Amino acid sequence: MAHESNTHNLTSHWRAIDAAHHVHPFTDTAALNKEGVRVIVKSDGVYLWDSEGTKLIDGMAGLWCVQVGYGNAELAEAGYEALKTLPYYNHFFKTTNPWTAELAAKLATILPDGHEHVLFANSGSEANDTALKLIRYYWNLKGRPDKKIHLSREYAYHGVTMAAASLSGLTPMHPQWDLPLPGFAKVPAPYWFGAKAAGYGDIDPEEFGLLIARKLEEAILEIGADRVASFSAEPIQGAGGLIFPPATYWPEVQHICRKYDVLLHLDEVITGFGRTGEWFGAQTYAIAPDIMTMAKGLSSGYQPISAISLGERMSKTILNANEELVHGYTYSGHPVASAVALKNLEVIEKKGLAHRTRHTIGPYLDRRLRETFEAHPLVGEVRCVGLLAAIELVPDKAERRFFANSGDIGTRCRNYCFTNGLVMRAIRDTMVLSPPLIVTEAEVEEIVAKAKDAIDRTAHDLGKM
Repeated sequence: MAHESNTHNLTSHWRAIDAAHHVHPFTDTAALNKEGVRVIVKSDGVYLWDSEGTKLIDGMAGLWCVQVGYGNAELAEAGYEALKTLPYYNHFFKTTNPWTAELAAKLATILPDGHEHVLFANSGSEANDTALKLIRYYWNLKGRPDKKIHLSREYAYHGVTMAAASLSGLTPMHPQWDLPLPGFAKVPAPYWFGAKAAGYGDIDPEEFGLLIARKLEEAILEIGADRVASFSAEPIQGAGGLIFPPATYWPEVQHICRKYDVLLHLDEVITGFGRTGEWFGAQTYAIAPDIMTMAKGLSSGYQPISAISLGERMSKTILNANEELVHGYTYSGHPVASAVALKNLEVIEKKGLAHRTRHTIGPYLDRRLRETFEAHPLVGEVRCVGLLAAIELVPDKAERRFFANSGDIGTRCRNYCFTNGLVMRAIRDTMVLSPPLIVTEAEVEEIVAKAKDAIDRTAHDLGKM
């Protein structure tokens, strides 16, 4: 790559070759090629720079993942040392490597109780696809092959493989691929802010949490408990719009899963590794999953790596099957990715980033967002747990109504954010934040100020200011 002082001279070149050869994820390719991509060339801490020298503050930690911030020298050095020593070897032929073995052992010390066995993959999608295979295998081993229906929630996001996309409840992901596959069913999400628009009236959040949990029970009874294999859910629904469950929801869900012998699969791809103020959302919400998936913050995005942990119930059955587990990937537990992930966990622990997220910087972000936006004419609700935050843009605060053309207002606001030098995501008309766990109070102030400017400009466009 060219020296940063003259990278802008190559912007048109990079845009041209990107348009000619690179197909982007979740993108209208023709529209993007007409507009031209932004070329990111440098990062440091919570900041990014494009090839034109424009500086952006990354309010999304990449894709919810850069926990320790950009440019961490310890992670880079750990990866470099592993590259020099053992750039690659697999785990198929009765082998391991020091970094993967150490990483599995370290994870066992921070995972929920009973989760002492870990499989590795390379992305959240792969991890969730693997979890579904393991769930099916478990029930086959238990002599209950009819338990094959996987339940998940509306607005859920679990990935893009055929199975993970079928598990996802974001319906725009389905038509292009003739999904969902058979064997998948959905239940409502515990989206209290949307309860009124969904016809539940002015229901109390705690009452709503119980009601929605019992929709899971209704689905199990309708399908037949002898056919339902699992319930998959994120502790907090991320890409579905940062939906935080009422306090009553998770205790009732766990009671229902135990009552009907349904495996609980917890997707911690977004919520893991300090994001909620604990190592995992399981600890934030006192959830005891049978199987758990994780990725993103496992390496702070520095290397592609994911993991699946088995609770005691599943591990005893699967690991004592006395037969070959016919599953694995070429890069499962890649030594370089494992070395970086291991160092990443050390840095999170050494810097106390989870504790800081729960006790200082998370509450600071929450307070500043509420002070700034709760009375704003375009904002219906501000919600925040740890360093996950959502600002719901609505036309009518009192009635909790949504805009008719869902996503148009959020997209407009997001575009203003980018103009301001803030990376902030729009999910439908909900503006969401997930900054690196190292973010400072001064950087929170910068994020809030830029977000306010963008939301003010959006409100002005709508005649609300």
